[in-house]
Amino acid sequence: MKGRWVEDMSHKAKGEKNRVTINEVAKKANVSKTTVSRYLNGKYEYMSEETKELLEAVIDELGYRPSNLARSLKAKNSGVIGCIIADIGSPFSSIVLKGISDYCNQLGYNVLFANIGNDPEYEKESIQSLLDNKVDGLIINTTGKNDDYLLSLKDEGIKIVLADRGLSIPNMLDTVATNNYDATYDLVKYLSEQGYKRVGFFTQDMSVISSRYKRHEGFNDAMKTYFNQDGNLTTYVIDLEDPQNTDDSLREFVSASNGEPAAIFTVNGVTLLSVLHGMKRLNIDISPQMGICGFDDWGWASLIPPGITTLTQESYECGVQSAKLLIERIKDSGEFEPDYIELPAKLVKRGSTNPMFLREADYK
Repeated sequence: MKGRWVEDMSHKAKGEKNRVTINEVAKKANVSKTTVSRYLNGKYEYMSEETKELLEAVIDELGYRPSNLARSLKAKNSGVIGCIIADIGSPFSSIVLKGISDYCNQLGYNVLFANIGNDPEYEKESIQSLLDNKVDGLIINTTGKNDDYLLSLKDEGIKIVLADRGLSIPNMLDTVATNNYDATYDLVKYLSEQGYKRVGFFTQDMSVISSRYKRHEGFNDAMKTYFNQDGNLTTYVIDLEDPQNTDDSLREFVSASNGEPAAIFTVNGVTLLSVLHGMKRLNIDISPQMGICGFDDWGWASLIPPGITTLTQESYECGVQSAKLLIERIKDSGEFEPDYIELPAKLVKRGSTNPMFLREADYK
């Protein structure tokens, strides 16, 4: 199967007869029941930060979860969020989903999700199945190949937030993403400051995945500014299912570098891992003459000597912010302009892009 439905019902593990009531929350926090209700519904007008923090702490301490049945009867909502994940096998995607699930559970929403295996047709089928299940809205980590379909759903009044991957035409749907362009631009600048003379951009197909082509745009502009080079000439689109393709690209990049200090930038974590495997097959060492870095810090990057420089994304926060934005849209029936939230990636500098460290350590 390409995917399966999973309903996040962990909060129901507690016996219904022991369910904490909103009155108990109000009493514990020494506020009115109305104040608690407004907090749960995200209506923070005239509510101090101190009160919000207090209610968050009390709700967490008591393990309070609103009754979805009562809320749905009042609001005519199901209390269920639908979530489409392009590839649950990616650590990034699984952490995004955890952020979505945790935030939704905190507010008493259930989550139904489908793993679509980056299949655009299955994406459409899964979305329709979620809508058939009467979800209140959708969080979509899209394949990038169904823009028109997603916009048609918006026109029908369906609440949608895109997580990580946006549309080819910006500002058409609510989106939560990483600052892909700026982060990549700044990393290329850093590589120039480290003394590298060439930088290769190794990527999977980037024709429709917004995060990838935004990173490539940042790469190209930085290459022009700091290296006076056309980044397209050192861009390598590789097939991760074909190791020979990766090896051929590595050989070409190393040969074209002609002994000058060069660095490889990979578009994401799976590409980084594929390139590292290719370097091992070809006996290409990380050295003062050959550095490597990339997007995504999945833990093992710090364990591979001499430590791989990465751009760390706020994966969990991407999920939280996507869920928060969607629930706000669900509760507000008014018109709104699509929001675009960018989360900053953090540059984690390690030995793989430090020629001086590699030279002094005589790392091979």
